[in-house]
Amino acid sequence: MIITPNILQMLRCPAGGGALVLADRQLIERVNAAISDGTARDQLDARVDEPIDAGVVNTAGNRLYPIRDNITTLIADDAIRIDNLGAGQTPGLS
Repeated sequence: MIITPNILQMLRCPAGGGALVLADRQLIERVNAAISDGTARDQLDARVDEPIDAGVVNTAGNRLYPIRDNITTLIADDAIRIDNLGAGQTPGLS
């Protein structure tokens, strides 16, 4: 596991201060598909080009903070927008 449960409990969303949860595999696949097809955007509406290994999601389910090479990016503007990925339902969270 990239982030241990103890560490995860300490992390907070830089934008809203709420708890973060690990993204499930299905959400990671959806985000990487959006990155691959050029539709993934960050909070500043810039295109996200680099695939992710994992991520943590705010409890509102609209921001994913990417994890690449075991490094979690907790910069509010760099969070990937996941509320507009399409495919119907709220993203799955683990």
